[in-house]
Amino acid sequence: MTASAAVAGLRTLPTQRSVAEVLQRVQSLARARGLTVFAQIDFSGDAERAGLALRPTGLVILGNPKAGTPLIDATPTAAIDLPLKILAWQDVKGQSWVAYNESEYVQARHGFPPELMKNIAALGALAAAAAAQDP
Repeated sequence: MTASAAVAGLRTLPTQRSVAEVLQRVQSLARARGLTVFAQIDFSGDAERAGLALRPTGLVILGNPKAGTPLIDATPTAAIDLPLKILAWQDVKGQSWVAYNESEYVQARHGFPPELMKNIAALGALAAAAAAQDP
């Protein structure tokens, strides 16, 4: 995927960091912001253990039950997109990318009350911070 290959509702950010660095930063930043890191999935490591090759690719599953529960209570189908996720991968050219579902997309998809979007809106700032180079 490149920046020009858009996926509806998915925000994609380039990063100069490695996939491993991004995933570690996502976890550190999430914990520092009081979020729970539920899991990290190492797709490329799982592929290797299965005898397959995959460029560095991983996912962090994170959230806050106090923020997510009201969305699920209002619209149970929102649980399919919660907890929140941040994906990082390396493309065939060696460029690393970070992606997450936009809160507007999740709200439009499930139709929970718009005032609850604030509960998941900070994911974009967290993804951007994880992708950013240090000054």
